[in-house]
Amino acid sequence: MAIKNFVELVEMAKRKGPRRVAIVAAHDPATLLAAREAQKEGLAYPILVGDSAAITGMAKERDIDLAGMTVIDEPHPKLAARRAVGLVKNGQADLAMNGLAQPRHLIEAALTSAGTSASSVEPLSTRDREKGLRNGRLLTNVGVFEIPGLDRLLMVSDIGVVVSPTLEQRAAIIQNAIEVAHRLGIEEPRVAILAATETVDPKVPLSVDAAKLSKMAQRGQIKGGIVDGPMALDIAISPHSARIKGIKGDVAGQADILIVPDIEAGNLLAKTITYFAKGKMASVVVGGKCPLAMPSRADPPEAKLASLAVGILVA
Repeated sequence: MAIKNFVELVEMAKRKGPRRVAIVAAHDPATLLAAREAQKEGLAYPILVGDSAAITGMAKERDIDLAGMTVIDEPHPKLAARRAVGLVKNGQADLAMNGLAQPRHLIEAALTSAGTSASSVEPLSTRDREKGLRNGRLLTNVGVFEIPGLDRLLMVSDIGVVVSPTLEQRAAIIQNAIEVAHRLGIEEPRVAILAATETVDPKVPLSVDAAKLSKMAQRGQIKGGIVDGPMALDIAISPHSARIKGIKGDVAGQADILIVPDIEAGNLLAKTITYFAKGKMASVVVGGKCPLAMPSRADPPEAKLASLAVGILVA
């Protein structure tokens, strides 16, 4: 059965937990509250990697019980990300989650880091790329949204990793998003490839890519979902708009997954949903040896908990 909201999301994650979660730059009140709730609800065994003095001080100020959690002192966020990746690589954690670090620090660590503590924050050499969490697939970010008035969770990808995807990368983005949808109980997710128009126009390369991707799905090169495009946003999610504009098909008006043109469009759509539509967002990076729960640094504790729940389900 498909998960329809974040309450169901957390409940489902409880059935798979608890998982060992290395939390990067955990010296943040909202992150500590989310970690405490995850431990309390049986989702996770938190491993807090960050400024230990700040962590204990914040916990004391806000009466957050750290009993049963492991605290690893690594004040520099970039090194904390490498340390968290190292814990996963060494089998001491099942997945990683970002706290207060720049998201790129954890992504770069997953792509290139040896995962060990170091005395320098300089980028690692290309020889260290194989020491991260790569497994031959493209890392992509999937946002999962609970939106007031919508009867289902909505996924948007890529909103945080691939800047300007090629056709091949778009196919990987779609496949990764479909696999996340499967973990959320959506057996055959409907995927809309967004563009400014629903017609294929040679002057608009994105519309041509969308048509190619739709055909690739029909031929089995993208598996597990129904893919259609190009498709304008209103047609993808509004049955009324699809009907009025005469767009038919299994995806029109019923999309579970929206594939955006590039990272800028994805980021803007995600922020629009959360700030204007009052939606809730969970975020996870997939495609590696383990998922990376990637909540926004400004998220409240409940949103951070939802991102962790998605990570646990994907893991």
